[in-house]
Amino acid sequence: MFTLSEENYLKTIYHLEHETNKGISTNAIAEKLATKASSVSDMIKKLSDKQVLNYKKYKGVVLTELGKKTAANIVRKHRLWEVFLVDKLNFSWDEVHDVAEQLEHIKSQKLINQLDQFLGFPTHDPHGDPIPDKEGNLNTIDKSLLSTLTSNEHGVCVGVNDSSSEFLQFLDKKGITLGKKITVIEKEDFDASLIILVGEKKLTISHKIANNLYIKKA
Repeated sequence: MFTLSEENYLKTIYHLEHETNKGISTNAIAEKLATKASSVSDMIKKLSDKQVLNYKKYKGVVLTELGKKTAANIVRKHRLWEVFLVDKLNFSWDEVHDVAEQLEHIKSQKLINQLDQFLGFPTHDPHGDPIPDKEGNLNTIDKSLLSTLTSNEHGVCVGVNDSSSEFLQFLDKKGITLGKKITVIEKEDFDASLIILVGEKKLTISHKIANNLYIKKA
């Protein structure tokens, strides 16, 4: 059994591991969790004693197989609850993260398996992120950041890199949602901003926005 704080650490390290092939530094964990490096060091020792991670000086933290499976299960619960909140309780995609942060710590595995079945075994959450299966496996899709597309390339919006409420609300205002076809009409050399077509609507978006939208190329 793990405490809420321990689960948050495991989930954070899990996400960081998917961003790099190296061990995760205590500073990177501290920055992600907005806490002190000394607090991270204390937690690393606790989690190491529970055999869910290994720590080597100058090489950082790596999750063990048990750690990966435990963290993936937390992520699975979080993303299934997000699907439930959007599909069954009509939450908007910018509202679900904070609620799912609370629900992900429910311990009952039977409840989560029943939830998965009730939802029809979804593969992705409302933000386009893949949902791990019971064994912790992820079915990833081939996707690219919108910022990497050039003029006349197009594809379908399949996810976001930034899942903050502010960004998701901005996308809603612009009519950019999962499943929408996006075509790059023009890319500005000066600031890498894009003129795009979202469905039938023409928009100009900044490089920052384009760098936070995932597209599955046609």
